Amino acid sequence: MTQHARRAFLRHAAALSSLGVAAPLGLTLGTMTRAAAQSSGNSGYRALVCIFLYGGNDAFNTVLATDSDSWSHYLNHRDPSARNSADGSTPIALREAGIHPNPAASADSPDRLGGVLPISHAGRSVHTGRSFALHPALKETQNLYQTGHAAVLANVGPLLAPTTKADWANARIAKPSKLFSHNDQQSMWQSFGPEGTQAGWAGRMGDLLMAGNGQGNSDDVHLIRRYFTCMTPTNAAVWLSGHMVMPYQSGSSRVLTLGNGSQIYGNRGVYAAAEAFLSATGRQDMMAQDHEQVVQRALRASGLLAPNLPSGGLGPWGTPTANNYDPNTDDLLRYLSPTTQTRRTNPLAVQLQMVARLIDTNRVAGLGMQRQFFMVGLGGFDTHDSQVRDHAERMAQLDHALKYFHTVLGSMPGGDMRSSVTTFTASEFGRTFTSNGDGTDHGWGGHQLIMGGAVQGGEVYGTFPQYSTANAQRVFGSPDQIDNGSLLPTTSVDQVAYTLGRWMGVSASDMSTYALLPNIGNFNSSTHDLGFMRI
Repeated sequence: MTQHARRAFLRHAAALSSLGVAAPLGLTLGTMTRAAAQSSGNSGYRALVCIFLYGGNDAFNTVLATDSDSWSHYLNHRDPSARNSADGSTPIALREAGIHPNPAASADSPDRLGGVLPISHAGRSVHTGRSFALHPALKETQNLYQTGHAAVLANVGPLLAPTTKADWANARIAKPSKLFSHNDQQSMWQSFGPEGTQAGWAGRMGDLLMAGNGQGNSDDVHLIRRYFTCMTPTNAAVWLSGHMVMPYQSGSSRVLTLGNGSQIYGNRGVYAAAEAFLSATGRQDMMAQDHEQVVQRALRASGLLAPNLPSGGLGPWGTPTANNYDPNTDDLLRYLSPTTQTRRTNPLAVQLQMVARLIDTNRVAGLGMQRQFFMVGLGGFDTHDSQVRDHAERMAQLDHALKYFHTVLGSMPGGDMRSSVTTFTASEFGRTFTSNGDGTDHGWGGHQLIMGGAVQGGEVYGTFPQYSTANAQRVFGSPDQIDNGSLLPTTSVDQVAYTLGRWMGVSASDMSTYALLPNIGNFNSSTHDLGFMRI
């Protein structure tokens, strides 16, 4: 064992000792061994930020194939008048590139948005003859992509193994559990198991990497590793939960504390009495003692974060103000609504502001974090109706938030952190190619965006699907389209997680062990790393 590996082993053993009898011996010993073998060396800070798009994002109108054959099939199913001029159904097809927005058009009309935004690609053989574009509301994202700061991950979804259309039709071949169910597929994306699964792939990576965190802290090192490795300013999700690390949930604009500045009603004595009442017990049973420890850890964690959390009203993430800062009035956190043409507070940008502040807290408080995982979320993607209007609104929020976060990371107080933080989107599933009249229904595969200085941007990774037009029996000829034209994924979530995990410093061997990526061994090893990160 190398000197570095020995130190990592001992650090992880110390961290695990704080779990006491709650940690199964097999899990403890197995994880210590793997932690000792990690290859990152924890050289330099790195963070992974997941933006989860809740509801099932419509991939077909997020990243579009615009070559003539693809566009023809797209119009056939999303603009019924393309096949039948007498069909008066509501079109959900976006307009071709170069069409100017018509602000006088209805918010439910694609004419209001203007044409799609072309993006170039490197001409990989799998995409020969293809051309691509982004939703008209993704103007800032188009610029990030074209300048090499962002990329597209095509046709990603949960898979147990490479799956063909013939496999889909064969009931004897296993598929992911409970496809098309919101809760179950959110869990499948985050943990590779249906709803009820206890640990996600970020949390399990955190278990392996937490030994490098808390450097320079002796008294609080166990708490820092266990609670600050995975963090969120919104509701905690299974993606962040590990077997040892536990996601720390702050508020969207502040760290939740008991009282304010160790005072309640401006009185430190009242605070001390409340703290003692909440965390102390005269009972000796295990449940009471466990409750006491939980409360004490929560109070200590908030005590470490709250005094060191930079104000929201500071640059680069906020606009300085002489009064009490309110993110809802900060123009930096407002996006231009394509529906109303007014500026509105962007809830996703507010969450990402908090992520930036939590990242900087590491510097201010000297927490010694080397690897962290963050998760934020945006709802409203279940577009069964009002597809054009509602999806444009969500795209505008996503676009503004990505640009905002990219700008903030480039101007952090500790220096440019864009190469240290990678941000990617995820959604439980894509949607149908076909229209249901004014919207779309649940699908399977979908396209995702990824952003950061370590991303090899300006490219479409994976294999972009072939489109087709359904025949009279409503069967699609494309090998990539199943019922209602939904996408059969050609890239697995396991492969995306493998590529991101390697960048974070998880060893290749641990990707297929420790139940981290349970299906990765079913894919050809040459395709495990998708190549979109600079390792």
